Amino acid sequence: MKNINTIKVNFKGGIIHPDSLYNILIAAGKCGLRHVRFGLRQQLLFDVEIEELDHITTELETLGISFEINKEGFPNIVSSYPAEEIFINNTWLTENIYKAIFASFEYTPTLKVNVSDANQSFTPLLTGNINWVASPEATDYWYLFIRFPKTNIIYEWKDILPTKDLAAISQRIEETILQNAAAFYDNTEADGEALYEKVKAFTLNSQPATVPLVLPAFNLPYYEGLNRYNDSYWLGIYRRDELYSIKFLKEICMLCLTTGAVQLCATPWKTIIIKGIAEVNRKDWNYLLDKYQINVRHAANELNFQVEDNSLAAIKLKQHLVKYLNDADTRTFGVCIGIKTRRKSEVFSSILVRRRPLIRIGKWGFLHMYDILCAKEYNPNERTDFVYSKDNFKFVLAEQLRRAVLSFYQYHDKKEKEAAAKAVSEE
Repeated sequence: MKNINTIKVNFKGGIIHPDSLYNILIAAGKCGLRHVRFGLRQQLLFDVEIEELDHITTELETLGISFEINKEGFPNIVSSYPAEEIFINNTWLTENIYKAIFASFEYTPTLKVNVSDANQSFTPLLTGNINWVASPEATDYWYLFIRFPKTNIIYEWKDILPTKDLAAISQRIEETILQNAAAFYDNTEADGEALYEKVKAFTLNSQPATVPLVLPAFNLPYYEGLNRYNDSYWLGIYRRDELYSIKFLKEICMLCLTTGAVQLCATPWKTIIIKGIAEVNRKDWNYLLDKYQINVRHAANELNFQVEDNSLAAIKLKQHLVKYLNDADTRTFGVCIGIKTRRKSEVFSSILVRRRPLIRIGKWGFLHMYDILCAKEYNPNERTDFVYSKDNFKFVLAEQLRRAVLSFYQYHDKKEKEAAAKAVSEE
């Protein structure tokens, strides 16, 4: 068996600089790589054999590129920046504000940080440990949600905080959690109020949060294809096997650089989005898609899956489930389906398929069973609320998933009828 090592390169907030990516791809190509991948936290991933590891790391160090090998010590900052303008409207959170926030992070977080607009559901709001959500009403202020590391405990901060303090407060919260690990790290009884009391002295510019933030309902936009917005176009590219040809990406980088005013972004759906494509350059992007035979019209019930990083088993399971849902002509609009094969992985989902072994020997698992879990009110920004189906064999799993999807629609139909009845009774 080959000794494969996974190298991770972060793109802060999902913003990719084409010239930097091009140089990384050149280095990867020198090591014989043909493909790279993108991860759930908007980072670049590629697998290198042990014989080439010293070569690629030397190349990246020469380029001044920060990277990690086979670990997640410095998780990427996730943001809703890729959706800015194309999926998010009527917001004070602009491109310049995003970039100012990312520039203000002079330290490298070891806890997961999410920076999100509240007026969207394209990127996850609460999959980080320190989750900033822009206030819909108070310009330049943010709600804060803490998800304590290695737990499902979420604490909503009692204050809203200004943009200029996000990085400093994030660092203070991280330091406090790590210095008090017994209380706040991998502790199912972690106390948000205790953390608040330890940190509040450093939040002098805060304001009381007068009302709790209402998280948006999940509604995944169709994120593929060449589409018009404002006076430009955006292009979304998804790959079924999560593999992106290095040759193809290099040509994307060159086209971004030669046409100018183009923004390249990685998304939490393991896809890329190119924004700011001018009408005059539209034919060049179509030609590039034709040249590499890139399909940009996949079925919606395939695009709304979230799969763990670095898991071939999860990808194969996704393909099995997608085929069944397609054959059954099952509607999945509004549902986010996650697949989890590792115990501590974090997957954004309305309905989660969890694989677990009946027998475990060391790090190896055997005789797998499958559970289906649902988020509270089927909102993927909430935590797991109930187990829909437990101890399924693989041969019945797809049908059980189809029934779970039906339960999603039945739940929302019931809620709508209850709201309509309430409205009538109040007239």
